[in-house]
Amino acid sequence: MKREGIIVGLGEALWDCLPEGRKLGGAPANFAYHASQFGYEAYAVSAVGNDDLGTETLAEFEAKGLQYEMPRVDYPTGFVQVTLDEAGIPAYDIREGVAWDNIPLTERMREMATRCQAVCFGSLAQRNEASRNTIYAFLDSTPDDCLRIFDINLRQHFYSKEVVHESLSRCNILKINDEEIVTLGEMFGCQEFGPEDLCRLIMEKYSLDMLVLTCGAKGSYVFSKEGVSSLETPKVDVADTVGAGDSFTGAFVSSILSGKSVAEAHRIAVNVSAFVCTQDGAMPIVPDALKE
Repeated sequence: MKREGIIVGLGEALWDCLPEGRKLGGAPANFAYHASQFGYEAYAVSAVGNDDLGTETLAEFEAKGLQYEMPRVDYPTGFVQVTLDEAGIPAYDIREGVAWDNIPLTERMREMATRCQAVCFGSLAQRNEASRNTIYAFLDSTPDDCLRIFDINLRQHFYSKEVVHESLSRCNILKINDEEIVTLGEMFGCQEFGPEDLCRLIMEKYSLDMLVLTCGAKGSYVFSKEGVSSLETPKVDVADTVGAGDSFTGAFVSSILSGKSVAEAHRIAVNVSAFVCTQDGAMPIVPDALKE
């Protein structure tokens, strides 16, 4: 059943080059894919190159049933070399000067923004001014009640205090992990605060509705006006963790939009994310039982 409203994953679309082969990914595209599995009209919004890999990208989205707005530009389609440690935790070598660094603002994007019920974006696609301007223009055109999720995704050196501040000023939900919250504390001169106090400080400073803190195997927390929801991470046999956080975000946002409480949405997100960890790649089909 298709639900009302459009959900958008806005930013990088790329290929993760994993030890076992190439997999389509990029955090916003992964988010949109998982939102679509919950019955929403979801779109991956980015750019691809005028190359064979760009053609393959669009064909792969179509094969997965994920809608997209992907203008083709005169830059190579993005890819990332991914290596996994013994626990399946990925490390990324992210190529620069690629298509998703140069996302143009199309008329269709402008129109989509006005109908957007939720949009997820990160810091990585803002490393270049062209895409950063497109992302801000899209966000600034969304309805007041749109969920604007900043999945911060700090990667390598591809972020700055200015980008983080501007993004926090435009979002109403922040998703961050336990390593990134430490980085934010250092960035804003708040090293003396513990993770929970720092989360509350960020929520207050930027008037956020929710803040999602994920801590890998140590659990996750959702801070909101309803209080704090905390859950342990299920123990599973991990294939890899690529896209697990994005599936968490997609499941959580979809569940909130469908009327679930924060605690219910959190539980669903944790279970979906744990399942994705047992699969290869970021876009497996999630069993219906996990979406209930």
